[in-house]
Amino acid sequence: MDVQPNSVERTLSSLRAVDGPEPSTAAPLTLEDLYRQHRMRLVRLAILLVDEPATAEDVVQEAFTGLHRNWGGLRDAQAAVGYLRTAVVNGSRSVLRRRKTARDYTPPHTANARSAESLAMLTAEHQAVVNALSKLPPRQREVLVLRYYGDLSEAEIAEATGISKGTVKSTASRALDALQKAMAG
Repeated sequence: MDVQPNSVERTLSSLRAVDGPEPSTAAPLTLEDLYRQHRMRLVRLAILLVDEPATAEDVVQEAFTGLHRNWGGLRDAQAAVGYLRTAVVNGSRSVLRRRKTARDYTPPHTANARSAESLAMLTAEHQAVVNALSKLPPRQREVLVLRYYGDLSEAEIAEATGISKGTVKSTASRALDALQKAMAG
């Protein structure tokens, strides 16, 4: 099966559509407002990065805990959303590093942690894309998920992941090539 950028975009956009539009952050928000408006979207982002709903919940909870600790130093509500997104990406990276270390000492666990509901909503093509996505290296997966599910610009992805815009572009290109190869094989 030939994977094109628009196939990845369709798949991750389908998942994003479940979330509805990004909540507006025009009015001053409290931490409770941010939690209510952004928690599930961040959990779904983390699930796409770490493949385990319970772990994704933990990553998001840690992000909100960190936000609470740093609440006084934030510029505005939009900065809080960016902080949370970056914290989720970094927390997901930490989880994946710990998993890799644990795999070095114990046999890998191959359970499919995606919910039946999330996979049932996808067509066969979309399921193939999501499955191939989980086989990509973490950075490539992050860039594609943030681009096509998170609907972030290259600059926003660079900020969330701590890499340059040029690296975002080249990583996305390599990730799409790798995704195509994974789905063909």
